[in-house]
Amino acid sequence: MIGSAKGGGIIGQLFRPDPAMAIARRLYEAVVAQARQPVFFAEWEVPDTVGGRFETVTLHMHLLLRRLKDGGPEATSLAQALFDVMFADMDASLREMGAGDLGVGRRVKQMATGFYGRVAAYDAGLAGGAAVLAAALRRNLFGTVSPSPESLAAMAHYVTRAAAALARQPLERIAGGTVAFAATKDGGGG
Repeated sequence: MIGSAKGGGIIGQLFRPDPAMAIARRLYEAVVAQARQPVFFAEWEVPDTVGGRFETVTLHMHLLLRRLKDGGPEATSLAQALFDVMFADMDASLREMGAGDLGVGRRVKQMATGFYGRVAAYDAGLAGGAAVLAAALRRNLFGTVSPSPESLAAMAHYVTRAAAALARQPLERIAGGTVAFAATKDGGGG
């Protein structure tokens, strides 16, 4: 039998919400909320552009995925769901901005490639110390602008604190859909 009154079987499975995707969506919403903290743009000189906002989302996604990296199979599945949610959102955003159907796939692929490059740079930066992290942030997060030394230092300090704050959070809490990033200097985060 294909289905039952209780929603079992193949048909029931097709229409049952995926709990991992629901959790991934909640986590992604938290990533985006943190990435949009005004201090990044107004005080720390991250470009307040579509590109700059992509960079702050990418940075925060990296931090969260880094926390999930060594968490076993459940965390790996959640990390994949989180990645899928992010790039589905990027796809939808490009379409909302008027990108044609033929160009969206190519642009999302470019964004994914850029994402992986940034992950490698930020991983190296967090492992290599303040100067390496600052260089990675200057190249990626700030892109075409030259931040002041104070803004670059503030951002590097924030990233280091955010990574430490995530490392202290139990994986069970994150797997339940709750994550807290380090506070920015204006008290944002959470």
